[in-house]
Amino acid sequence: MARGSARLAGVPRVPGSGVPGSRVGGRSAQGPRLGPEARVPAQAGSRLPGAHPRAPGAWLPSGARPRPASLAGVGVAGEGAESPGSCLVPEARPSPAVAPARVAESPDARRPLPAAWQHPFLNVFRHFRVDEWKRSAKQGDVAVVTDKTLKGAVYRIRGSVSAANYIQLPKSSTQSLGLTGRYLYVLFRPLPSKHFVIHLDVSSKDNQVIRVSFSNLFKEFKSTATWLQFPLVLEARTPQRDLVGLAPSGARWTCLQLDLQDVLLVYLNRCYGHLKSIRLCASLLVRNLYTSDLCFEPAISGAQWAKLPVTPMPREMAFPVPKGESWHDRYIHVRFPSESLKVPSKPIEKSCSPPEAVLLGPGPQPLPCLVASSKPVRFSVSPVVQTPSPTAQSGRAPLAPRPFPEVSLSQERSDASNADGPGFHSLEPWAQVEASDVHTAAAGTHVLTHESAEVPVARTGSCEGFLPDPVLRLKGVIGFGGHGTRQALWTPDGAAVVYPCHAVIVVLLVDTGEQRFFLGHTDKVSALALDGSSSLLASAQARAPSVMRLWDFQTGRCLCLFRSPMHVVCSLSFSDSGALLCGVGKDHHGRTMVVAWGTGQVGLGGEVVVLAKAHTDFDVQAFRVTFFDETRMASCGQGSVRLWRLRGGALRSCPVDLGEHHALQFTDLAFKQARDGCPEPSAAMLLVCSRSGHILEIDCQRMVVRHARRLLPTRTPGGPHPQKQTFSSGPGIAISSLSVSPAMCAVGSEDGFLRLWPLDFSSVLLEAEHEGPVSSVCVSPDGLRVLSATSSGHLGFLDTLSRVYHMLARSHTAPVLALAMEQRRGQLATVSQDRTVRIWDLATLQQLYDFTSSEEAPCAVTFHPTRPTFFCGFSSGAVRSFSLEAAEVLVEHTCHRGAVTSLTATPDGRLLFSSCSQGSLAQYSCADPQWHVLRVAADMVCPDAPASPSALAVSRDGRLLAFVGPSRCTVTVMGSASLDELLRVDIGTLDLASSRLDSAMAVCFGPAALGHLLVSTSSNRVVVLDAVSGRIIRELPGVHPEPCPSLTLSEDARFLLIAAGRTIKVWDYATQASPGPQVYIGHSEPVQAVAFSPDQQQVLSAGDAVFLWDVLAATESDQSFPGAPPACKTGLGAGPLEDAASRASELPRQQVPKPSQASPPRLGVCARPPEGGDGARDTRNSGAPRTTYLASCKAFTPARVSCSPHSAKGTCLPPASGGWLRLKAVVGYSGNGRANMVWRPDTGFFAYTCGRLVVVEDLHSGAQQHWSGHSAEISTLALSHSAQVLASASGRSSTTAHCQIRVWDVSGGLCQHLIFPHSTTVLALAFSPDDRLLVTLGDHDGRTLALWGTATYDLVSSTRLPEPVHGVAFNPWDAGELTCVGQGTVTFWLLQLRGADISLQVRREPVPEAVGAGELTSLCYGAPPLLYCGTSSGQVCVWDTRAGRCFLSWEADDGGIGLLLFSGSRLVSGSSTGRLCLWAVGAVSELRCKGSGARSSSVFMEHELVLDGAVVSASFDDSVDMGVVGTTAGTLWFVSWAEGTSTRLISGHRSKVNEVVFSPGESHCATCSEDGSVRVWALASMELVIQFQVLNQSCLCLAWSPPCCGRPEQQRLAAGYGDGSLRIFSISRTAMELKMHPHPVALTSVAFSTDGQTVLSGDKDGLVAVSHPRTGTTFRVLSDHQGAPISTICVTCKECEDLGVEGTDLWLAASGDQRVSVWASDWLRNRCELVDWLSFPMPATTETQGHLPPSLAAFCPWDGALLMYVGPGVYKEVIIYNLCQKQVVEKIPLPFFAMSLSLSPGTHLLAVGFAECMLRLVDCAMGTAQDFAGHDNAVHLCRFTPSARLLFTAARNEILVWEVPGR
Repeated sequence: MARGSARLAGVPRVPGSGVPGSRVGGRSAQGPRLGPEARVPAQAGSRLPGAHPRAPGAWLPSGARPRPASLAGVGVAGEGAESPGSCLVPEARPSPAVAPARVAESPDARRPLPAAWQHPFLNVFRHFRVDEWKRSAKQGDVAVVTDKTLKGAVYRIRGSVSAANYIQLPKSSTQSLGLTGRYLYVLFRPLPSKHFVIHLDVSSKDNQVIRVSFSNLFKEFKSTATWLQFPLVLEARTPQRDLVGLAPSGARWTCLQLDLQDVLLVYLNRCYGHLKSIRLCASLLVRNLYTSDLCFEPAISGAQWAKLPVTPMPREMAFPVPKGESWHDRYIHVRFPSESLKVPSKPIEKSCSPPEAVLLGPGPQPLPCLVASSKPVRFSVSPVVQTPSPTAQSGRAPLAPRPFPEVSLSQERSDASNADGPGFHSLEPWAQVEASDVHTAAAGTHVLTHESAEVPVARTGSCEGFLPDPVLRLKGVIGFGGHGTRQALWTPDGAAVVYPCHAVIVVLLVDTGEQRFFLGHTDKVSALALDGSSSLLASAQARAPSVMRLWDFQTGRCLCLFRSPMHVVCSLSFSDSGALLCGVGKDHHGRTMVVAWGTGQVGLGGEVVVLAKAHTDFDVQAFRVTFFDETRMASCGQGSVRLWRLRGGALRSCPVDLGEHHALQFTDLAFKQARDGCPEPSAAMLLVCSRSGHILEIDCQRMVVRHARRLLPTRTPGGPHPQKQTFSSGPGIAISSLSVSPAMCAVGSEDGFLRLWPLDFSSVLLEAEHEGPVSSVCVSPDGLRVLSATSSGHLGFLDTLSRVYHMLARSHTAPVLALAMEQRRGQLATVSQDRTVRIWDLATLQQLYDFTSSEEAPCAVTFHPTRPTFFCGFSSGAVRSFSLEAAEVLVEHTCHRGAVTSLTATPDGRLLFSSCSQGSLAQYSCADPQWHVLRVAADMVCPDAPASPSALAVSRDGRLLAFVGPSRCTVTVMGSASLDELLRVDIGTLDLASSRLDSAMAVCFGPAALGHLLVSTSSNRVVVLDAVSGRIIRELPGVHPEPCPSLTLSEDARFLLIAAGRTIKVWDYATQASPGPQVYIGHSEPVQAVAFSPDQQQVLSAGDAVFLWDVLAATESDQSFPGAPPACKTGLGAGPLEDAASRASELPRQQVPKPSQASPPRLGVCARPPEGGDGARDTRNSGAPRTTYLASCKAFTPARVSCSPHSAKGTCLPPASGGWLRLKAVVGYSGNGRANMVWRPDTGFFAYTCGRLVVVEDLHSGAQQHWSGHSAEISTLALSHSAQVLASASGRSSTTAHCQIRVWDVSGGLCQHLIFPHSTTVLALAFSPDDRLLVTLGDHDGRTLALWGTATYDLVSSTRLPEPVHGVAFNPWDAGELTCVGQGTVTFWLLQLRGADISLQVRREPVPEAVGAGELTSLCYGAPPLLYCGTSSGQVCVWDTRAGRCFLSWEADDGGIGLLLFSGSRLVSGSSTGRLCLWAVGAVSELRCKGSGARSSSVFMEHELVLDGAVVSASFDDSVDMGVVGTTAGTLWFVSWAEGTSTRLISGHRSKVNEVVFSPGESHCATCSEDGSVRVWALASMELVIQFQVLNQSCLCLAWSPPCCGRPEQQRLAAGYGDGSLRIFSISRTAMELKMHPHPVALTSVAFSTDGQTVLSGDKDGLVAVSHPRTGTTFRVLSDHQGAPISTICVTCKECEDLGVEGTDLWLAASGDQRVSVWASDWLRNRCELVDWLSFPMPATTETQGHLPPSLAAFCPWDGALLMYVGPGVYKEVIIYNLCQKQVVEKIPLPFFAMSLSLSPGTHLLAVGFAECMLRLVDCAMGTAQDFAGHDNAVHLCRFTPSARLLFTAARNEILVWEVPGR
């Protein structure tokens, strides 16, 4: 017996080494709570407008018209009172005193004098208390809603039958209104595309009741003795006059002024007596009715009234008009009859028609028709209501004759601009970037695979100077294992070994040592399997969910990538033919799972198919497919050995009778032939091994144990080693692996031995001892070599013929911390967390030496440049030198007290430097082998900096030493010999655009000729400094989201290498306009060190393993180093680097550098406007700061806006020119901001935030402006006191290191200044009372307070606060004082002006104990000298700012007070509980004199409202009578304290919007959300019409029924919920019709059939149910997609007859497993037939980080034979499939995986939304595309309207509405 030891001789060792029910209505405290099935009108409980006193000229929000406490009352111009005589009176009898014959003298005598209480006008609704419905009646669908135009409550009357839906005054026909006013004013708006009727019962003086009716139902005028019917024509501005009748979609509010006296005189020759009754019938909105004897002019203001002989409309009756706009541009005035009619002074005897004098135009006598216009004119006979049309022109052609004459007066100026609403600029497309084959990603970078080099590399730009591409190619890997060391196997020919090295699969040729790689996994490889013909290689990735790959083993190409049904894959096994792959792992519940895949078609272009899967409760440690039958398998584990069989699509197993061995823990198994030459496969035997040393031989046919053996240690007396291994009783040796060949069995055990046994296990044939437990063994196919792997990271094989053990690979067992290279011998040194120092041969990648320490860890290493010595620093502070020749320690120094963090030597080898974690720096003389310490300086190096190989750097000429210290914020440069300080650069102030204290992470020197010092910082930048002067030469911003611990520059200064997370980034350093780096992946853990080889031909990177890369660029020996390297050709790929020469001359250094202490953070602004930005003027701080800093004289790098769609985060809306989309409206309000809404009643300016946008809305018209530019969600707003400037602040984005504040010009909407004050979110903004200063407050992480001068927005002062602060405010009475509140203190700041500088004096006062524990969360100033503060416990405390004491407090709420506002003698408080309170605090000033004896009894609460969420923003008028309040629920409320009401102004969904659908006529749209609500909106105005709410459920999908038999009243919504229920809602009845439960789990998709009689629904388990929406029965369930959620159901009419199937509908279902089924169905005949079944491949990357994008499919609307699909495929693309041809006909590349998809019905447009906050619009006809940004989250929903004029996109709960102009 021979022993082949695996231990290497001479290796030295160093000793010692639900959503609740929301409140609806005006008063939230009394409002009804919604039940689970409740329906909610849009503004239930709102109040109608009434009289309310307010200052002349005051502006109100649209819809915020002052409202009374009730809906009844009398409106009187000036003062008014209700009279007892205003009750309903019985019908009056005629009186001789008022006979017609006695009123012929004058017009005033024609009727009796009106009652005094009806003068000057009467509010009919208020007087008769319509809201109480006691003296009035309602029938049908009558509700109170809030109108967005008037921003007030109005009555909505709607219904398909006008006679069944109405409001009637008075309630009984036996009563009379008794209203004697001559004029009746009806303020109403017809509902679009509907008819309406108004009936008036008028009593003449002779007691004759005449009904006067106005309606757009009437086609012509009709007259009888008791009834007048006037058609009210609603004329749209379109040449198609036959459209007259239905109210157009753009119908406006109308003031209908009826002269009742003249109506009766002209048309019936009767004298008007009084108005008896009124009936308003559907469909219309009515605000109010008024009667008066005065003829009011609605368009004349008070100022004009003084010069004109007209009576202006009283304020109560007037429509709101924004400043600078015309009344007639917004509203319509109809006066009937016209004043031009020559009405006689008395009735004409025996006349039944108007006199000839009143007729207009030639021809026969016309019949009257009401014609209304928005032009301020009088009408001859009647008015025509005109509404804008999108095709309106400035001039119109004459209209065709009508059966009755119409007078249609066109406006004198063009209405084109008004017709289309506010103008929105078109959007500039982003730069188009060609899509590429993306296989993998790392750290958010999109990575391409270079085919020739097989190295993933990401390109962020292109530049001619950056060649070749790629510049690196992976050559070798030092490492083995990662996830485990059991995965190592032979190729079938025995020439190579396949094993994983973390995320890389390595194929090593054992004879030559050559390596090739399989790259693509982004995490450690957990399992490998190779088929018997070396065709297919299968690999699985660790960490759930497990991703698997199938590779072409010969070419290295990935054939297929798919997600395993298992959560984690532990083992894989191929059948010998490669047609079957089996895997074992754990599901997400931790249960063992076995899966069988069919892989036979993969090599032919097919896909992997799951053949069967099974769960088992038994443990499985090993699983093998038998070599004799591909349908049979075996497994072993804890206490079980089972035989498996695949039959009939199922995996079944049976246990082996283990008898007494049933409790063993089995670890591995292998098959062997029972008898030589036996043809029966069932005669094969199974060997299994266990941790107890047993090896069982099992008969597979009888499933019994034939033989049982045990490996035991045997020692001879006094012998040190085992002499013989036998199988008997006693303690055994744990066996971890075994492998069988026809002649022997190899066994690997945990005692470190590999043993070879004959098949009868009679004696050991051969054994080899390893340095660690053997974890895996594998016999080569020829049986001559045995591969073994150990848990200590060793891989090798034993040659049985020569009995020699060959080491193939060694590896660190923990991450590598640092590396160093030696040039002469070509050696590499590495130190690792496994406490070893290893020396490697760079040529062979074999380990030469291994130094191990058990008590202290090595931390840093470097070679001596000339001698065979290396130096190593340890965690104990020791620095030792080791001889490579003698393999021993030479010298040891212990001058450090902390762990050594870095080591470096001068190029000549004379000096060595070391630094430690305690901040000391040591200098050593290395002139002789017995090197010694020269100097040790304390507190030089940053003590708390992380260990980094680049913390110390020596210049290439050896003259300079640079390091990070003495603080993180400074970099110091010293003379290497003298250690004299030459330069200290304050890194913390290099970026004046940052409020965050920047720190240095690593340093390195460039070539001596350049004199560059490179510093990587914590703000993800690399700053290039002049090593002598310290000035900034250039800067590389945004290097990586995480700090870079290591960087190095090539000797020719051509390439810069940076360790960036798990990637390596290579920058073209010689190119100034850098195109961005190339990014290389492969590491599965962060890279700790990067370095060029001494010959500059290779690059090494160390992290989880050591990678060796070839540099493909030829070195330039004659490289020169000019002051400014040649610039790259500019273009779209240009990066952020600036020209070095221009930067060098821009701001020269003004003084000699001197040592200085670490500097406090300095804040700065951006130097210039962003390129391609919005015209903002950025300012720089030209004045020197008060304290001198060495880095203050620097050039600033301008912020740049990326033009690439790949940089989705941080992008702005494209410019307006030439865009395909225009942002029309934003639906929603950001409730997670603070003080992010402003409203000024005096100017009408109203702005709020929604995501990244500032929305400026006209509250009267609803028109919006959108101010864009922020790269992250906006957190707060501040409006200057002059209302001319608005400041908005946003947080940090993924692409910016600092937050952003934009200063806007309110009048022009342009960004004037852009500043970057803080590295964290801005919590608050405030302007000083004189608007000369702006204060900004950072959040609790930043804690920075900064002051800016508003003249130039230069930084005036900044300070870092000692504790978190929650609010800041200027004293409105003293611009030199501001106050902050925070944790238990109030901080008073006094600003003192000293020349051009401002100094801050600070006074801190603690909160008294009487106030109670908690933080101060809000503040506002009261009357001088009072300050009100709110606390987190609900207290409000009052401070005397002069005395600095708190003298009063009271409990205002149960929750934290987040908002306080003061004006006059009233205080408004808003809390986290949603309570809004109004306090009378007028007596507080008098209590100040009482000091601590003051009592809160003088403070009382006037009003209280409870809103739908915590109050986060509010603005009130000066009298605090009315205001706008924002809540965390995303709602903006208009609050009127006088009426005690609250009305919604802006309301969006509070949770994610899951679907948007449209009505067939496109008049409405509906949305559903995870908050359980379904909301119906008017599409024209985006006004909320109906809301259906289901509590404690999420609404996940929605569908609108198609047109059904031409009956629009039958329109319904089908909504699917998370509990598996499907609800049908009726739109016309605003009620739920049906609830059914077709699914046991959540619904994910729903659609109606084309006839609307069937509903198809899909759930998350993959079932599709077909149901009747009327009966609720489910008559068919399709389970073809079972196992994967249904993501899309799309239904269309079957138009393609070439499909060969029958049916009326063609529909598809797409599921999350990338499968799409297409069906043809005729549900009336209960037919459903499969047309096609599509399966798309799984993605080739996990860049979705565990969350696969959805699989979406849709029929092409312009070609019925086409189907479009997007999903997580191998490539990012849109796949177009032809159903007739049964093949893919086109592919459209995409930059990212799609999250949403929509196809335009009218054009060839395709909209795709991405998770990168980007929207792409593709013109499929032209092959072009444009990208758009604006959302703050993933664009998970996009939907075209049926007309393709609008596009809706949604990101979480915000909805953006885009216009698609001209397409």
